[in-house]
Amino acid sequence: MSTPSLRATDSGPWYRQRWPWLIISGPFIVVVAGLYTAWLAVTTNDGLVTEDYYKKGMSINQTVAQSASAERLGLRADLSVSAERMTIMLSADDASFRPPPSIKVVVSHPTRAGLDQSRTMALIEGAYTASFQLPAAGHWVVLIGDEAQTWRLMGNVILPSSGKIEIGAGHDAARRNKE
Repeated sequence: MSTPSLRATDSGPWYRQRWPWLIISGPFIVVVAGLYTAWLAVTTNDGLVTEDYYKKGMSINQTVAQSASAERLGLRADLSVSAERMTIMLSADDASFRPPPSIKVVVSHPTRAGLDQSRTMALIEGAYTASFQLPAAGHWVVLIGDEAQTWRLMGNVILPSSGKIEIGAGHDAARRNKE
């Protein structure tokens, strides 16, 4: 008689029960999420990772020397930026500085490498002008250097801007504070 009572509590095979499936679903979800994460890692672009990181690391001394050279010259760049155009006027405290016939300008977004733009700008009537297609709002890093790579200026531009933006004048502000 004990056998019929066991059959009364037995409700069928394990795969027809709710609890085993609930217990199995946790690890199954983790495996699916892991596979999806691996797929994302393989198929998407790492915008902030550079291909030639070793070369960039080795050139840091040259970059520091270029920035120091611009600081010694007292070099400043006045930028006028709109959505389609950028105009740059260079000036320096050093009287021996002559603006180069052309400069290289790199405008980059801090987190979205696909928006980076680079132009060579020629000196025409005392100013460098080129077209850039920048969004109406955003934070940009501007890198200005001469073709011979003897100096470079780097600064931040936040659009939309009102008026001129000055890059490379940090040492002037420190000098004004001393006076």
